[in-house]
Amino acid sequence: MLFTLPKATLTVKPNPVFPGETVTLTCSVESDSIWNYQWYKDRNDNVVSQSVRHTITGDTLTINGATVNEGPYWCQGKRESRPTSSSISEPVTITVNALPVASVSVSPQGLLYSGETVSLQCVIPGYTDWTYYWYKNNQHLPDETSEVIDIIIHTTQTGQAGQYRCEGLTTDRHQRSQPSNDVTISVTALPKATLTVEPNPVFPGETVTLMCSVGSDSIWNYQWYKDRNDNVVSQSGYSNIGVSHTSRADVSDQGQYWCEGNRASRPTSSQPSGPVTLTVKALPTVSVKIVTPQGLLYPGETVTLQCDISDYTDWTYRWFRYNKELPSQTRKNITISLPDQAGQYKCVGRRKGRPQKSNLSSALPIIITALPKTTLTVKPNPAYTGETVTLTCSVGSDSIWNYQWYKDRNDNVVSQSGYINIGVSHTISRADVSDQGQYWCEGNRVSRPTSSQPSNAVTLTVKDYQPKTTLTSDKENVFTGDSVTLSCTVESSGWKFYWYRHRLDSTPVTTTSGYSYTLSWVSVSDGGQYWCRAGRGDPVYYTLYSDPVQINITERPVAVLVLQPNWTQIFIRETVTMRCDIQGGGDSDWNYKMYKNSQLLLPLNTKSEYRISSVYRSNSGSYTCVGVKGSTFSKTSEAVKLTVSDQPKAVLSISPQWLNPGDSVSLSCEVDKTSADWRFSWYRTVPYRAGLPSLSDKSYSLQPLSDNGTSEDSYTLIPAGPTPTGGYVCRAGRGDPVYDTLYSEPQFLWSGDLQPSVSLTVNPNRSQHFRWTSLSLSCELKGNSTGWRLMRYTETAWPSECPSTWRAITEYTCTIRSLNTWYSGVFWCESGSGEYSNAVNITVNDGDVILESPVHPVTEGDSVTLTCTFRYQGTNPKPKTDFYKDGELIKNETTGEMTIPTVSKSDEGFYKCKSDEGESPESWVTVRVSPVVSPGSSTSVLVGVVVGLVVAGVLLVILLVLLVRYQNRKGSCFNRIFWPPQPQRTYQEPQQDQGSTQGQAPDTVYIGLHGQSLNPDLYQSPLCKLIP
Repeated sequence: MLFTLPKATLTVKPNPVFPGETVTLTCSVESDSIWNYQWYKDRNDNVVSQSVRHTITGDTLTINGATVNEGPYWCQGKRESRPTSSSISEPVTITVNALPVASVSVSPQGLLYSGETVSLQCVIPGYTDWTYYWYKNNQHLPDETSEVIDIIIHTTQTGQAGQYRCEGLTTDRHQRSQPSNDVTISVTALPKATLTVEPNPVFPGETVTLMCSVGSDSIWNYQWYKDRNDNVVSQSGYSNIGVSHTSRADVSDQGQYWCEGNRASRPTSSQPSGPVTLTVKALPTVSVKIVTPQGLLYPGETVTLQCDISDYTDWTYRWFRYNKELPSQTRKNITISLPDQAGQYKCVGRRKGRPQKSNLSSALPIIITALPKTTLTVKPNPAYTGETVTLTCSVGSDSIWNYQWYKDRNDNVVSQSGYINIGVSHTISRADVSDQGQYWCEGNRVSRPTSSQPSNAVTLTVKDYQPKTTLTSDKENVFTGDSVTLSCTVESSGWKFYWYRHRLDSTPVTTTSGYSYTLSWVSVSDGGQYWCRAGRGDPVYYTLYSDPVQINITERPVAVLVLQPNWTQIFIRETVTMRCDIQGGGDSDWNYKMYKNSQLLLPLNTKSEYRISSVYRSNSGSYTCVGVKGSTFSKTSEAVKLTVSDQPKAVLSISPQWLNPGDSVSLSCEVDKTSADWRFSWYRTVPYRAGLPSLSDKSYSLQPLSDNGTSEDSYTLIPAGPTPTGGYVCRAGRGDPVYDTLYSEPQFLWSGDLQPSVSLTVNPNRSQHFRWTSLSLSCELKGNSTGWRLMRYTETAWPSECPSTWRAITEYTCTIRSLNTWYSGVFWCESGSGEYSNAVNITVNDGDVILESPVHPVTEGDSVTLTCTFRYQGTNPKPKTDFYKDGELIKNETTGEMTIPTVSKSDEGFYKCKSDEGESPESWVTVRVSPVVSPGSSTSVLVGVVVGLVVAGVLLVILLVLLVRYQNRKGSCFNRIFWPPQPQRTYQEPQQDQGSTQGQAPDTVYIGLHGQSLNPDLYQSPLCKLIP
């Protein structure tokens, strides 16, 4: 069977094409087998091969850059299997069409005018789906991609508005059209409107016409503007809105006007006209003024008014009174009469030319001033027969007036006859009853106003008798220093008053313009009878004398303020009474006022006493009192000064303070020296016991020395007794109830002699010690007493704890390991039952030299060695040393020691040593007289012991004296307290602080000797305690 070959099909895209486009030919065979293709052009034997313009890829042939029609083209499939070829495809010819040409159409057609909108359309024939490109003056407009664009021509633009062209780009094949030719947009100017205004300038009320025209034959409508482009003038208030605009001018119509034409055909509007300024000129101003007379206008005068118009001439005048026209008045000046034609006047002008009228003037008020008032005064009035009466007429003006006088009737003019000084004043020299009546006056002069108003009528009364005065007094019985007021009364007024005392025919005591006469701060001599009379006028017209008034004056009682108790010094919380006594005023019916520092303290009181049960500082001040009986006051008392002080503190002194055996001891207690009436109580200090009077710090309790106090401020211990050593306190009291002072500071009585129950020993055994060295003090018990403690008395207040350098060596000893100057003082032992040991005065020296002398008193006949010791002994072992007693050189150039082989009482005194190394403090050496003991006495052993103790005590006292002398040389009062008294020397206890130390003992160190072992925390235990 014979089969046809498979058919090859050729397709071409695109076809037709534009010059330069690429064309793709695709060949396909209706078989699934894989074919190769062969291409033919123009002839069947002209096989197309691969070249620059022809690209063969599989089943496609691509032709690049077609410019003209080509073809025909065929294709055929080839393969190795049967059929080895297909039939040849139908021929296809490639058609190349020319690019379409764009063109621009313009709307509207014809002339284009300023302000119009022009539409441009890009027309490209033959195809669709173009993207459009627009150009203005060869510049691409990137925002314009539509087929149609609008161009808005500015209202002020004329001439060429630009050259526009367009071209298209296909969206699927990206092929451009040919660009259009340039289209020139030419703008024609709008026709110009012209505005005319007549008349201009214009006056208010005149008609003004504004005419608008456009140079064209077409029919135009017009729009009018004033001052702003958006301010369109409407029909309201105007006439003939259209070609012309007419109104009656007003000042508010002033401004700039312009117009604009509008119509239906193009151009639909014209250019606005140039602005024309309409000026509305004010009408001429008018004022009414007074020509004559100038100044104030008075009743009866004629006034000329003038209508004054500021501009133009040929006026006809119209006058108005109270807005009502005066038809008969047409001249510039008019004349009116006062007061009938007074009022408010206006005027206005009329004329034939422009402006035809003036403004209406403001109203001019014609104000009438009343004639000046005449004032008539009549003095005196009423008058008495024979008295001179003066009538005075005055007008309130500086001008010179003449006066006319009238009596009883208007036609009864008072003439000169019978009167004097007709003019400003009119005088009736001797008034009579016939001169009674009504008087008035009137002023006249040449200048305006020529007359005054008549005065008011004044009635003159003339009484046919001589008046009499009446004298009264506000009080008849008065005290010296009071004031008395006398009053003299008489009918009518205008009088002077004459005052007389003792006799009517005497010269007046005084003359007053008022009816009263006050005698201030009267004395007894001001008493007696008083009269008065009155007088007035010139010459003086006198009244009759008054009846007499008797004034009795006695001395004023004196107030005396008495302070009870009458002490010059009053202390806080004492009771005070003040009594006000009235001397010379009787004892009854008096009330009392009390003053403090001139301020009322106690208002009116019937009691004469003022009691303050507990005074305070705020009660201090100057007090006075005064007695009051009705309206009468006594003299104020002399001031009594009350000074309230803080509660006083007693000050105790002891003399002597170092005890000599068998001597008496004097205790002196002193309170504030300005106070008085004290009773004194005396106490001995004992260890603190609950239930006994005690000092506030409970350092001591107090044991009274006597049951009752003494009025004397001293107390003597006679003889000193076996155990008088210890502390003493005093205080004072006074008043009922008793008011007590604060307790004094305790003062101590010491003895350097060894005591039988306990002795205080010192190691090293000397009274002077170097600073920074150690010192041990021991209480050596000899009896059964317990509770011993070591006490120290110093002038200065140091810390209230035992110094940290104090350490215990044995149970009976307290050691100061590092001495300092403030440890200087008196040391002694004291038991719980109040027993005392001997006392030792210790001096700590900060210098380089000390004197070693006996701590205790020495006994007559003993040998005593004094040694001068140097801090740096090694550098100069035996320096030359001088010794002094009571400031006198007694031995010089020694090797540092001085020995008294047999000491006697005459050797007692202050000793010191001096060398190139320095000078020691002074120490007192006490010498005790040796007791007389019969031979063979059984007590010889005891006596020997006692003598030894006495000698030791004497040595101690000597050392203390030497120390005191040294301290005195250095200006310290310390040694004067701690050394015992010696011949030719006196001692006075320094004042104790009266502050907050009530009941406090001096700086005292207690070292307990109960037998307890002392531990390292000594200053925190009761064994070694500093008592403040």
